[in-house]
Amino acid sequence: MIDTHCHLDVAEFDPDRGAVLARARAAGVAAIVVPAIHAQGWDGLLTLCASAEDLYPALGLHPVYLDRHGAADLDGLERAIAEHRPLAVGEIGLDYFLPELDRAGQQALLEAQLSIARSADLPVLLHVRKAHDEVLATLRRARVKGGIAHAFNGSLLQAQQYLDLGFRLGFGGMLTFTRSSRLRRLAAELPGEAIVLETDAPDMTVAAHRGERNSPEYLPDVLQALAQIRGESPAALAASTTLNACDALGLAIDGACGRSTS
Repeated sequence: MIDTHCHLDVAEFDPDRGAVLARARAAGVAAIVVPAIHAQGWDGLLTLCASAEDLYPALGLHPVYLDRHGAADLDGLERAIAEHRPLAVGEIGLDYFLPELDRAGQQALLEAQLSIARSADLPVLLHVRKAHDEVLATLRRARVKGGIAHAFNGSLLQAQQYLDLGFRLGFGGMLTFTRSSRLRRLAAELPGEAIVLETDAPDMTVAAHRGERNSPEYLPDVLQALAQIRGESPAALAASTTLNACDALGLAIDGACGRSTS
């Protein structure tokens, strides 16, 4: 399995990050994508990902932290991408769920980062809340390489539009809650090539660990829920979602991506 979205670099994991990683690997997590949220965290994130072959960095400026980003950070993002060549640009997007966030500022930030991603020929990791139509319209203009719409919660029609633009859709801990009926129905209806797994740890934990810190070691819970919802075997879904992640992000992992890195 590949955890396509896990904030393993944040302070919540400082006390036991090594143990968390060991448990995740033991649970079958072959790779973890670690997306950035603001420029101040890039150095630590890159250092963490350089420490292990199964950790992959994404660099970007998260819309929720709009007040922490400046024009210099966009210049810095271009330089950091050129120097470090991360797996993707992210976590970027639009968040209309929080009314205090300036929408025009978010839009400008998103467009600037999509331009950077396009120039670097990198996929993007999208954060979208209550703004799928706006993000889709922006993507049609930007024409980036594709990527993943993280924690997808849109409609089936919107899902198809992301797929048409070369994106996969991330499903995580919310899928494990039986009350998430709309999301679970969507996961059942989507074509298999649409879906990738994620945790979004330390947030959005699984039902079995409600109220606790989320962790990449809980990715099998998401897989099991998806298998039950779709009526497919966990092994088959582990293989297909891993291949989807590899294709979306340009990954080549021996024994995981259906191809050899040699």
